Amino acid sequence: MTTPSTTVPAGSIAPAVAAAVADASRIKTRAIDRVAYASDASHFLLTPRAIVVAEDAAEVAAVLRAASAAGSRVTFRSGGTSLSGQASGDDLLIDTRRGFRRIDVLDGGMRVRVQPGATVRQVNARLLRHSRRLGPDPASEVACTIGGVVANNSSGMACGITENTYRTLESMVIVLPSGTTIDTGDPDADTHLRNREPDLFEGLIRLQRRVRSNPQSVALIESQFAMKNTMGYGINALLDFDSPVHALAHLVIGSEGTLAFVAEATFRTVPIKPKTTTTLAVFPTLDDATRALPALVATEAATLELMDATSIRVGQSFADAPAQILGFSPSTEAALLIEYHATGDDELAALAARGADVLGSIALRAPAVFSSEVEARATAWKLRKGLYTSVAGARPSGTTALLEDIVVPVPSLASTCDGLQLLFERYGYRDSVIFGHAKDGNIHFMLTDRFEGAEAMARFSGFTEEMVDLVLDAGGNLKAEHGTGRVMAPFVRRQYGDELYGVMRELKRLCDPTGILNPGVIIGDDPHAHLRDFTHAEPIEAEADRCVECGYCEPVCPSKDLTLTPRQRIVVRRATARAEASGDHALARELDRDYDYAGIDTCAVDGMCATACPVLIDTGSLIKRLRREEANPVLAAGWKAAAKVWGPMTRVGSVALTAADAVPARLVTAATTAGRALLGADTVPTYAADLPGGGPARRGRAGLLGAGARAPIAVYLPACVNSMFGAAGDGIGVTAAFTRLLARAGISVVVPEGIETLCCSTPWTSKGYAAGRDVMVRRVVDSVRGASRNGELVIVSDGASCTEGFAHIFDDAGLAYRTEDAVDFVAREVLPVLGDISPIVDTLVLHPTCSSTQMGLNPALHTVGDAVAHEVRVPDAWGCCGFAGDRGMLHPELTASATAAEAAEVRALDADGHASCNRTCELGMTRATGKEYRHVLELLEEATRSLPAPQSR
Repeated sequence: MTTPSTTVPAGSIAPAVAAAVADASRIKTRAIDRVAYASDASHFLLTPRAIVVAEDAAEVAAVLRAASAAGSRVTFRSGGTSLSGQASGDDLLIDTRRGFRRIDVLDGGMRVRVQPGATVRQVNARLLRHSRRLGPDPASEVACTIGGVVANNSSGMACGITENTYRTLESMVIVLPSGTTIDTGDPDADTHLRNREPDLFEGLIRLQRRVRSNPQSVALIESQFAMKNTMGYGINALLDFDSPVHALAHLVIGSEGTLAFVAEATFRTVPIKPKTTTTLAVFPTLDDATRALPALVATEAATLELMDATSIRVGQSFADAPAQILGFSPSTEAALLIEYHATGDDELAALAARGADVLGSIALRAPAVFSSEVEARATAWKLRKGLYTSVAGARPSGTTALLEDIVVPVPSLASTCDGLQLLFERYGYRDSVIFGHAKDGNIHFMLTDRFEGAEAMARFSGFTEEMVDLVLDAGGNLKAEHGTGRVMAPFVRRQYGDELYGVMRELKRLCDPTGILNPGVIIGDDPHAHLRDFTHAEPIEAEADRCVECGYCEPVCPSKDLTLTPRQRIVVRRATARAEASGDHALARELDRDYDYAGIDTCAVDGMCATACPVLIDTGSLIKRLRREEANPVLAAGWKAAAKVWGPMTRVGSVALTAADAVPARLVTAATTAGRALLGADTVPTYAADLPGGGPARRGRAGLLGAGARAPIAVYLPACVNSMFGAAGDGIGVTAAFTRLLARAGISVVVPEGIETLCCSTPWTSKGYAAGRDVMVRRVVDSVRGASRNGELVIVSDGASCTEGFAHIFDDAGLAYRTEDAVDFVAREVLPVLGDISPIVDTLVLHPTCSSTQMGLNPALHTVGDAVAHEVRVPDAWGCCGFAGDRGMLHPELTASATAAEAAEVRALDADGHASCNRTCELGMTRATGKEYRHVLELLEEATRSLPAPQSR
């Protein structure tokens, strides 16, 4: 009853639906695509028959008209971070993320108009310069999209029910299943709705009268919507709005894609209160923490985030765990993350004093001290926001994590938590975790199990029935934030009663008369829907096995719009393992075949996924291993041989580029195209006319300054990539620029002899050629050990990805050498010596790289940019360029896709200068934008040519 089909059905789509899509390439029916889209962040697994990557609202309307006529069931998918099963379906799935990312800031940030594919973080990044933000503040802001925020009536940490989606959404553009499109912000929207959808218009009026004329219905709605509530439809809209179209708009909020498609939403934003103070208070017991809540709520705390003993125990494993939760073995303890927000210091001090008075009267493990330090706040929130995925990531291999959320009146929270813990014990759910937004009486709890077989499912069924009774008896709601989905659809009638459930069924019939939109979600006739279609996390490679498929990694992935995201790469590996385990070897072979390009060849292995993953999974590590295991032995041997003669090899590459630059591009391109056809697209790079000629050779020197210079303070490893690829335009290149900057600052460094033979080993690592990497690692370590005086000197390189590669070499060798990028070194050692610098650029666009982001280099990059430009801009749409060494030449389509949004923004900015901190990234961005990108240190060298030379040191 619980196991989803392990055989993916043959992809198909109704002819009329296919005809409604302008470009057939945006209809995906391959097994790998359907498997990749099958999983969302929930514990359900439904595999779609086909996916349509919609281009715009008009196309969605055409598809819905055709689907209504054909009886095709439709599910909308954007971020896929939903936890209740509302973002997956077994028929037609419409991807509403790729084509719907526009953000328009209005009225100086007072309002914002957003399409459903933009994430909350992306919108807030645009609003930040106006000191505004969205009201909803979900913990999944990095990945959850506006489509999901509206569909689930998202709230979050601080917004409660006053700044949630329902309260802050001004208008929306909706597409009904009939294809009718309504802009609810149009002054004539009611007229348009009445003329185009008369049955719906009149039906909404009838429902308003029906609800308003029933005192019991009114009382129940007012009671349940006085708390967070995403159970069923938001029928409070039938009381709150007289206009049928405005009532419809707010009924669509929280409808989970079952009533209409939201093509655009306009929000009223809220001001950012700039002053904050935070503390983490640890209580002896969970009961102590929950019983303190009413007094703390009365102090007007902005957030009161509850974490139980299991949460604390998990948090103690964090590398940067807050000090308040360290030094003891959690058993009964609980913590509250308490925060106050204010517009000024006096107001903040007064609020914090009220909180301190309450906490001072309670026996805590240690005194709770409020702090306004940014680092302390970030550490506390990292603990809270990472709890679900961290706990779920630590689950036993092969088990599934199920996260639920409920809400009860705050005075009932303590007894409800007690009741939940008794249920955990009764049904054998050990190590279950409780955390959440205690200020609102809204808590989350997680169960971990295999959820397979009659015994396991009977246990889950019994637990759920008792949990439902516990919450409803406390006067609560069965869903507060995550949406009804499939997991609570069988219990909507129990929460609301027959009358209001009847209102909801009628609403669904009026909006979706053919029942095509997300059937089984919110409204359904299956009393066992919450027990069906469970996903089973088949154990896979260790690098990715703890993935909880939350989707946090997807927005930062360079290949997200081309092939697969990190989550999808893992999902497909699991599907392949399931297929093998079930004996469906044909499916496993098909998935493996298509995975070569979609999963392996087009992965940039840039590690950006790890920067967003709460459990720090670097999917690139998995892909590197797969490349090692599948490496062509002839090519592997060739790359090992290349490692042994890397100096001559770099010069050959440099000379070849210089020669190619002098030959008609069409001839060189034809030659590389023929080579790719013969040896494979993942073997021979594509030559393009925009590639520069070769760069100068590297030379070893004992010190960059002559007699009189003080002892060297660093070992300088010029990157070989700057030797292979020449500088942009008539520039001198970063190696020469860095050398001149050191001379002007009177700083001496060592360049090891034989530098031309050294490399950071990234080419071998990313391609999976382990033997060649071993050769290079030994050579680098041997060369640097003496020059660095066994780690006494800092190691500096001048390409961000190369600096990161050298750092990995020393880490792998167990050497505690400090490795620093040239940009960081210049910001720390050179800029303070050079003094006042006159900017030479009016507006400078910076492109941070994946390596500069992971190494924490971006602040220094901005510091150097500020020194050479009056204004520095990092595009809002910034992301990894996907050039990834030579990956952008092997698969130029990867870079084209990865840079599309950023390139459009850069062209619109039309700045005077463009810079980055890695040569291949500069090449990729130059190709994408048509603007010449240079290393930022080249610009600094130009800006300091007229400065007097300081005394050597």
